[in-house]
Amino acid sequence: MSNSHAVPILRTADLAVALRAVDGLLGIADLRDLEIDYTAVISSPDALKALTELVPYATWFACDDDGSSKPGDDPSAYLPIHWRALAEEPETVPRFLEVLNGTPATVRWDFMGWPAAPEAGLGTGGARGAFVTLCVNVHDLELNEPADDYMVYVHVKQFEAERAPWLAAQIGLRVIGEGVQAPY
Repeated sequence: MSNSHAVPILRTADLAVALRAVDGLLGIADLRDLEIDYTAVISSPDALKALTELVPYATWFACDDDGSSKPGDDPSAYLPIHWRALAEEPETVPRFLEVLNGTPATVRWDFMGWPAAPEAGLGTGGARGAFVTLCVNVHDLELNEPADDYMVYVHVKQFEAERAPWLAAQIGLRVIGEGVQAPY
């Protein structure tokens, strides 16, 4: 499986605006098999506690070379940590966003595919490369560029890169930066 081509389409200080863009994209997507993936870089014990209560079975690894994520290890002893939860239910998103409290994180909606984009010469897109990501308190998918606002990325197959501007236009937006290979 190859990684998707992620293209930024919105940067905003308003979470509600970012979520409306996400909802608009999800409104045209084939949402069969919809699930949510989370990533975060957790630096505070409070954020770790809140996220662990929300998703107790998430995986983690330390940001430095001395870290561990073996069963039984205490992640609070290794802060900051990279934290990841996969295949969550969509209903968990509001609570996840609520408990972040400044923690850099991403929410990725993973679904069956994109609609046909006849104006771009593309048929229906399959599950590979069909995602939407909301970056919270960070601008990049790798969680390296802290920010006080939000970014929305649309993911497509790299060989169908022309689908990204078409998707953005469907919800009244446009591409605002270069596409990147998504980390997973």
